[in-house]
Amino acid sequence: MTETPFLDPRDKLYFAYRTTWFRRFVIFVLGSVFKLIMKLEVKNIENLPTDGAVVMTANHVTNFDVIPMQLSLPRPIFFMGKASLFKMPIFEAAIRNLGAFPVYRGEKDEWALRHAARVLEHGQMLGMFPEGTRSKGKGLSVAKTGSARLALDAGCPIVPLAVIGTDGFFKRFPYRTHVTIKILPPILPKPNETPLALMDRVMFALAAELPEDMRGVYGNIPKGFEQPGNH
Repeated sequence: MTETPFLDPRDKLYFAYRTTWFRRFVIFVLGSVFKLIMKLEVKNIENLPTDGAVVMTANHVTNFDVIPMQLSLPRPIFFMGKASLFKMPIFEAAIRNLGAFPVYRGEKDEWALRHAARVLEHGQMLGMFPEGTRSKGKGLSVAKTGSARLALDAGCPIVPLAVIGTDGFFKRFPYRTHVTIKILPPILPKPNETPLALMDRVMFALAAELPEDMRGVYGNIPKGFEQPGNH
């Protein structure tokens, strides 16, 4: 008797692999609303590849990080989102059309990894928070290697993105919060490089662009460690 392959319930759902009209509308609305509370400064936009698969990795401070990130970039970001966000029918349909897809945190979610790989296969930009959770002002924590594994498998660059200032939202109202987005040069996987080695290069590069109190465990480059870069 042939064993029936396991079908993940998420395989029955629609997930966007491109910019939809709904996404354009939501981004327009968010941009209009956030202009009232945020002064956004974008640095080094020329570092972002204009097309092709990219893994975008960023530090994670608050739940609002993804909004200034997306408003800063001309390309759509496709994100993993914690599975609990997808339990409300109308909301989960909306965020699926925005490019988000669910991941069960705290376990190896093979479906989420396959979907992330498909995003890259479609030549899109995959957004990842390598720390796996918000830092809440404690600085960078040790990164997981999933971003590096996906980039190595796809043979695509990782673009680190530094997010600074989102922890100030609503704290100085009615004054706008100054948020800075820094786009770092793409980091290309090296031949035979391990996911851990690639992830270290990415995180030390990212930490160098953050204020000192946000660098956390990546604040001091170990002696003998190659400076992050493309060489």
